[in-house]
Amino acid sequence: MRYLPVFLDLQSGKVLLVGAGELARAKLRLLAAAGAQVRWYATDGDHDLAGLASVDAARIELAEGDPLSADLSGIIAILCAGAGDIGVAMSGRAKAVGLPVNVMDDLAHSTFIFPAIVDRGDVVVAVGTGGTSPVVARRIRERIEAVLPARIGDLATFIGSFRKAIHARIPEFALRRRFWERVIDGPIGALVLAGRKGEAEKALNEITDPSAFAGASKDGKAEGRVTLVGAGPGDPDLLTIKALRALQDADIVFYDELVSPEILDRARRDASRVPVGRRVGKPGIGQDAINRLLIEAAKAGQRAVRLKGGDPFIFGRGGEEIEVLRAAGVAYSVVPGITAGLGAAAQFEAPLTFRHEALRITFLTAHKAKDAEAVDWSVLTDRKMTIVIYMGMTAAPSVRAGLLAAGRLPQTPVGVFARVTRPDAKAVVGTLQNLPALVEKIDGGPAILIIGDVVAHSAPWRQSNLNQVISKVLDAAE
Repeated sequence: MRYLPVFLDLQSGKVLLVGAGELARAKLRLLAAAGAQVRWYATDGDHDLAGLASVDAARIELAEGDPLSADLSGIIAILCAGAGDIGVAMSGRAKAVGLPVNVMDDLAHSTFIFPAIVDRGDVVVAVGTGGTSPVVARRIRERIEAVLPARIGDLATFIGSFRKAIHARIPEFALRRRFWERVIDGPIGALVLAGRKGEAEKALNEITDPSAFAGASKDGKAEGRVTLVGAGPGDPDLLTIKALRALQDADIVFYDELVSPEILDRARRDASRVPVGRRVGKPGIGQDAINRLLIEAAKAGQRAVRLKGGDPFIFGRGGEEIEVLRAAGVAYSVVPGITAGLGAAAQFEAPLTFRHEALRITFLTAHKAKDAEAVDWSVLTDRKMTIVIYMGMTAAPSVRAGLLAAGRLPQTPVGVFARVTRPDAKAVVGTLQNLPALVEKIDGGPAILIIGDVVAHSAPWRQSNLNQVISKVLDAAE
């Protein structure tokens, strides 16, 4: 993010506009809609204000002379639209005195840019693309316009009118936030959005105990809870809607090492973020310490999210954590996520089941060689069973040895799927007898091993066969 979105108070001074033609008048209309005071230097001498309401035109000062020698006292920003070379010169002057400047379609000489804007009164949404593609920003704005309620600005104004009164009745910040969340998400908010403001005011005034309405405990404090959230295999677009809501409501997020930064960015901006994961071969804080942190956060009245890669209940130790939370009397809930095995199957078209070929699936973990050695491989030799192994890179030689010793065929198709659903995902396919060599080709994990005939239906397997055919044809041609 190169450009930080900010909202400029146009009531604090004048905006200097330099330029001519429809480009300058478009900026005038935008500034007028925001109630700005404008000093306009029309570089072609044409100060035509046709199309502007008289109240807006009254706030526009029609300036004469050279804008390069204009008095900049009281100016809060400079805009150049249709100004030609004068715009570049004005940019240098603005930068010399520390004034924000925008030269239309000229990023090199601008210190701020105009976003695409969704205007709903007190609610304004700005969409920017760093100035690289206004068309993309406009398309995003169109989508937001389609889903944003027409009266969302009225809801913001409604809440603003009650804020001081509720602040006086609920001194605790966390409880106030939850109070307004329940107002916005509940019947009162729905009444405002339906245009029934009077009924909404009556309903809010009838709340006799705002703290209780906000969900306070018996001592009047915010009640904490823990939500175990599955972050999925890496692609933030695979988060469930429920997971996204939990992240937006969280006061604190305890996250694993495998949770991507893009997913963490979906959490509420002012939520605390605490890393509690570990990588292979590196020390972590330990499960007991994580349990204590979760309990302490909940008992302090915080809404804590335990954010895990994949799904909390598939090798995510979610079951252990809820047992500890239950014993401590902490409220909790679980939001499932897409486990990495399913993510790999979907991305690389490796069906984990296939009619008449694969009727069963076994998920297992082989974090270390000794884990693989402890597996009873004799129950995993059925050709109609697909085996999905998590954290199996280090133990790949032991996995191969165990399955071959139990009778699984050396030619059994296998796939090593690394960093699934992420931009740097990679797949290598081959046969069971070559499994350790395949693992060495993926350039690091995390990785999922899929073993079974279904791998022969995957896209990488088909591509591998195609490459072999092409190679044979080329050899024959030589």
